[in-house]
Amino acid sequence: MMRYRSYLLTFLSVFIVFGAWEIAGRIPVSYSFPTFIETIAAFWALLMDGRMFVAYVETLKPLVVGVSISAFLGVGFGLAIGLSRKFDWLFSPIFVVMQTAPLAALIPLLVMIYGIGLTSKVAVVLIMAMPVIVLNTSGAVRNTLVSIIEMAQAFLGTKRDVIFKVILPAASPIIFAGLRLGVSAGFIGAVLAELKITPTGVGDIITYSRSIADYPSMYAAIMSIILLAVIFLNVLERIEYFLFKGKKQVYASDL
Repeated sequence: MMRYRSYLLTFLSVFIVFGAWEIAGRIPVSYSFPTFIETIAAFWALLMDGRMFVAYVETLKPLVVGVSISAFLGVGFGLAIGLSRKFDWLFSPIFVVMQTAPLAALIPLLVMIYGIGLTSKVAVVLIMAMPVIVLNTSGAVRNTLVSIIEMAQAFLGTKRDVIFKVILPAASPIIFAGLRLGVSAGFIGAVLAELKITPTGVGDIITYSRSIADYPSMYAAIMSIILLAVIFLNVLERIEYFLFKGKKQVYASDL
């Protein structure tokens, strides 16, 4: 019963958003704001002529490379920062600055250093995704319950045992949540790189459609990014649920 209710509420929220979009497009709030139906028609046209698939081949290159590197290095740096005060002092400020730095102002500098190719776009994804993963991972490791660690030490657990059998399992849900946030930030970075560095992939569709006032296609491309990000995040959420299904989520409405 609860599952059907959740599906109903999800459908209702989607219906409200798309219904409001359709109404706003018909008023219209702006002549450059198409209706939801026009956007869906443009989205279907982009799929049928193959432009959407060709665009995503280009867009996914920096995204996949950047997110993979961010996940591997981000979790590693996060663990080191969470487990070592010296690493914390040395590296935490770097990732805090990366997270708060205005990325749009850094892109010209990246272009000067790496050019306008794949490397610059991967760098943008890294700047967006890695700080989120590192800071979530380090926070999760650092905030592991001291009582659990002391109990493991009381049972003569070595430092390696404490890290791999106590700290990592306890921190895993938050680390995985950080990975999901990192993927979301990586999507933003990949699209921003295409818009600011070279208009390729989905960014090219957005830029070109805007230049010829084909606003339904422009919004269709933007909607496709959101849709793909939602699919990715839902897949990661399913994986997270499968891995940590023993840990029940508690909501205030359930109390």
